Amino acid sequence: MSVIPGAWTRTAAGAGLLSADGGVAPTIFAEMSGLAASTGAINLGQGFPDQDGPAEVLEAAREAISAGVNQYPPGRGFPDLLAAISEHQQRFYGLDVDPDTEIIVTAGATEALTSTLLALIDGPDDEVVVFEPYYDSYAAAVALAGGTLVTVPLRAPGFQPDLDRLSDAVTDRTRLILVNDPHNPTGVLFGREVLEEIVRLAHLHDAVIVTDEVYEHLAFAAPHVPIATLPGAAERTLTISSAGKTFSATGWKIGWIHGPADLITAVLTIKQYLTYVNGSAFQPAVAVGLRLPDAFFADAAATLARKHEILGAGLRAAGFTVHAPQGGYFTIADATALGGADAAAFCRALPHRAGVVAIPITAFLSAERVDEYSGLVRFAACKRVEVLEEAAGRLATLAV
Repeated sequence: MSVIPGAWTRTAAGAGLLSADGGVAPTIFAEMSGLAASTGAINLGQGFPDQDGPAEVLEAAREAISAGVNQYPPGRGFPDLLAAISEHQQRFYGLDVDPDTEIIVTAGATEALTSTLLALIDGPDDEVVVFEPYYDSYAAAVALAGGTLVTVPLRAPGFQPDLDRLSDAVTDRTRLILVNDPHNPTGVLFGREVLEEIVRLAHLHDAVIVTDEVYEHLAFAAPHVPIATLPGAAERTLTISSAGKTFSATGWKIGWIHGPADLITAVLTIKQYLTYVNGSAFQPAVAVGLRLPDAFFADAAATLARKHEILGAGLRAAGFTVHAPQGGYFTIADATALGGADAAAFCRALPHRAGVVAIPITAFLSAERVDEYSGLVRFAACKRVEVLEEAAGRLATLAV
C-alpha cells in the first residue's frame, strides 16, 4: 500500500505536470505523440481509434445538427439519452436506474470522475483507494479535491490485487474506493472475489464505490460484470461510463454517471459549475448508439480481441514478454530483454529505433512505485489491422 498526500504541487510534479520552474510540463502522452509526428513513427501510444464508429450513430449527429440541436441541453442531459442509458443498464446488466433522478450526462468519463471527487471529498483526511498502475487523471483529480490517494498494486503477470493488501488499504478514513474495470493500462478484468471484497470493505468502512467502466463493451476474455450488480453494491456505487471507446468517438466527450439519487445530486452540484452542459448534437447520437443491436457490441469486442492478437504476436516476435489483456485498448509488454529496463528511456528511443511509439507504465504510477514496474510498456491495439501489421513488421527489426 502506498499513501500519497493530496497536495496539488506534489502530485503534479510526481505526475510530470510541472516543470522545474513551476510551469506546465508536457505529459508523456504529448511528448510521445510529438515524437510520432516528428519521426513518422506509428503512434501506438495514445488510446484513440483511427476509424470512425457506426454509420448510424454518425448520421444521427449530423441530423441533430441540421435539426437545430445546437444550444444548451438540459443540465442532467437530454431525456432521450437519459432514457437510453437506463435502458442500456437494464438490457445488459439487469440494473434498474431511474432516468430522472439517478443519471447525469457528463463531458466524458473524466468529468464524471472529477465531479464525483470534488463533491464527495472534504479534505486530506478523506482517502481514495485506487489500484496502481492507474489512469493518470485519478491522482490529479484526487489532489484537486484535496483528498489523499491510497494505492494498491497490481503486479504482473496476473495484475489482480492481493486481497490482504486491499483490506489493509481500506480503513475508516476511506471515503471512496475507485475501481477501473476493465482496467487501463493493464487490460485486466477483476475477478469476482475481488469485486466481492470491494463491496464487503465498502460496507465495513462506510465507503462509496466509484467505478470507471468505459471499456465495458470491450471486454473479450469474459463478460464485463459491473460491481453495482453485486448484492449490496448498488446502494453505495456510482457507475461511470462513456460513449467514446464503445463507438470510436473519443472526441465527442459524452459520458455519464449513475447511482443513488442523493449521491447523484451531490455530483450534479459540482458538475453544473464545471462544463455546465456539453455535446448537444452528440447526445441524441449516443442514444442511437446505446440502442444498437447486440451484434454490434459483440462484434466490437471480438474485433478488438483480434487486433490484440495481431499486436501481441508482433511484440513476441520482436522479443517482448507480452501480458495478454482481457479487455480494453491496451497490451502491456516487458521490454527488459530488449534493453528496456528503463521503460521511459526505451520509449523515447523506440521511434528512432523501430518507428513505433509506445507509453512507459511509469506514466501510470506514483513516484514510490516506479522501480517496481521497470521495463513495462503499453501499446494501443485500437488501430486498423494494416497499421498494427506494419507496426509489427517495424518492431521485428528489434530482434535482428
